[in-house]
Amino acid sequence: MPNVRGGAGHIQTDSFFVTGMQCGGCTNKLSLALRTLSGVDDVQISLASGEVTIVYDQTLVSPARMQETVIRTGFGTGGVNATNGHDPRPDQCG
Repeated sequence: MPNVRGGAGHIQTDSFFVTGMQCGGCTNKLSLALRTLSGVDDVQISLASGEVTIVYDQTLVSPARMQETVIRTGFGTGGVNATNGHDPRPDQCG
């Protein structure tokens, strides 16, 4: 179910790359974290390419906030956190 939206004119679709995803558990964890943000309507993640595409209301959530969520969840984003990498832990993947 989509989160509350400010209006159709404020809907944006952005894509960025995420580093450190190793399995379907990683993509599920990240998708859930992003979907909890108010204003995020849809999240599509490609494990193979590392690309995340998000449909969101730009009046309720910013790309910076979404990328912060990616980092807090334990992954890196398009160079922002790439030096930290992601070492899968037993509780992280699976």
